[in-house]
Amino acid sequence: MPALIALFVIVLAVVIRNIVIVPQASSYVVERMGIYSATWGAGLHFKVPFIERVAKKVSLKEQVVDFKPQPVITRDNVTMQIDTVVFFQVTDSKLYTYGVDRPLSAIENLCATTLRNIIGEMELDHTLTSRDVINTKITAILDEATDKWGIKVNRVEVKNIIPPAEIQDAMERQMKAERLRRESILRAEGEKRSAILVAEGEKESAILRADAVREQRIREAQGEAQAILEVQKALADSIRMLNEAAPNNQVLALKSLEALGKVADGKATKLIIPSNLQDLAGTVASIKELITEAPADESGPKA
Repeated sequence: MPALIALFVIVLAVVIRNIVIVPQASSYVVERMGIYSATWGAGLHFKVPFIERVAKKVSLKEQVVDFKPQPVITRDNVTMQIDTVVFFQVTDSKLYTYGVDRPLSAIENLCATTLRNIIGEMELDHTLTSRDVINTKITAILDEATDKWGIKVNRVEVKNIIPPAEIQDAMERQMKAERLRRESILRAEGEKRSAILVAEGEKESAILRADAVREQRIREAQGEAQAILEVQKALADSIRMLNEAAPNNQVLALKSLEALGKVADGKATKLIIPSNLQDLAGTVASIKELITEAPADESGPKA
């Protein structure tokens, strides 16, 4: 009885030991008597004791491998260091297990040789500015070459391109000169813009001053015209009132003498005497007699 119990325990342990659970996004390559038997996907599986074994556990997830910098030579004989990052995924676990020994090392060596071939056809300047072209070419070549290994290369990225130190110094000097040139251009454009703004401001100021002077002159002319109009209007009113008063010859003669006196008081160097000056003198004498008679009449009654 104890022997049966011991046998049962041993059998149970062997059964439990040979129950295999394959996790998600993984596959197990199983060999039977040293020969490929099957590829197990995710789930519960039972392995035949002592006959079958799991030869390799393969991850079906996308994997990322960062390879160390590789020395490459451009077409113009410039040696530089380039490191790459490869994104790949196992599509066939059997080919991945039996297709090549050490698949990651094989991918690294294949990536290095492909990179040297691509860079060898390009010059330095083209290499520094054509990362997308390099990525596309190397991805296509690696993907085709790794199909027989059960590997799908999704993409290859050039991470760093490190030129020699003297090339880096020359590039830095060139970049510095380019920045100085752009700075000079921006400064010149700013000064040009500033000069344009100043000129436009002076132009607007001159236009405003001219408009102010023109407006002042127009107002002065309007004022003078208004003054002349008022003077003429007053003169016309005086003439009209004089006509309405029906002046006699003596009054007219007196007005003529007043006008003649104003002319004589002016700055004119020539004086034109009217032809009826004698008649005008007689009229003045008559006016004088009238003026002298008026006081005499006033003094008579007082005596």
